[in-house]
Amino acid sequence: MDAATILVVDDEQPIVDLVASYLAAEGFAIQRAFDGPSALTLARAIRPDLVILDVMLPGIDGIEVCRRLHQETSVYVLMLTARTDEVDKLIGLSVGADDYLTKPFSPRELVARVKAILRRSRMPQEKSAERPALQFGVLSIDPERREVQHGETMVELTPREFDLLYVMASYPGRVFTREELLQRIWGADFAGIDRVVDVHVGTLRRKLEECGPREAPVVQTVRGVGYKFVGGIR
Repeated sequence: MDAATILVVDDEQPIVDLVASYLAAEGFAIQRAFDGPSALTLARAIRPDLVILDVMLPGIDGIEVCRRLHQETSVYVLMLTARTDEVDKLIGLSVGADDYLTKPFSPRELVARVKAILRRSRMPQEKSAERPALQFGVLSIDPERREVQHGETMVELTPREFDLLYVMASYPGRVFTREELLQRIWGADFAGIDRVVDVHVGTLRRKLEECGPREAPVVQTVRGVGYKFVGGIR
């Protein structure tokens, strides 16, 4: 298997060099960028497997870089933040970040987080016969192409949003707890905040509802328990 390519983005070169040295020692191919515009240009050119992205960047901040990347690609993103405010972390997760670390961080912990993300992304996929395309009225979900279409409109979802939708839509009406969704989609080794499910479900619901009228398929909250997909069964 080819070495995964990781793009490290931070405006502080010592941090970039430190992170790059630890990851290179683990066999990863490393690319570097030091501001938002350069990060976007390089990511579009090399199509990395994962981007390690600082929130505070010159030119374009990391939140906006993450948002733009997920409009164009399904790249995995691990965000770095010097802030301890949970709101900032939730904002990062809401635009598609897969995990985050707060500075100062342990380089060994960062390597472990990177491996965990890539291990999930490189798990053998189920055979297409075991992951059928799903259809609910005008909403279609294609797991092979990882595409969601509502009528004539393609719904642009991040990798985590797609996985959430497919898991819940595979069992219409079933209530999934947050813990079940974390286990199935982020994996047992996810060490982020538990509100990550709420954030991703919120953006998923908004994107689906923006595509059609209120009676369009949606994900509903079951208060005190979790979430369920109700499209096609109401």
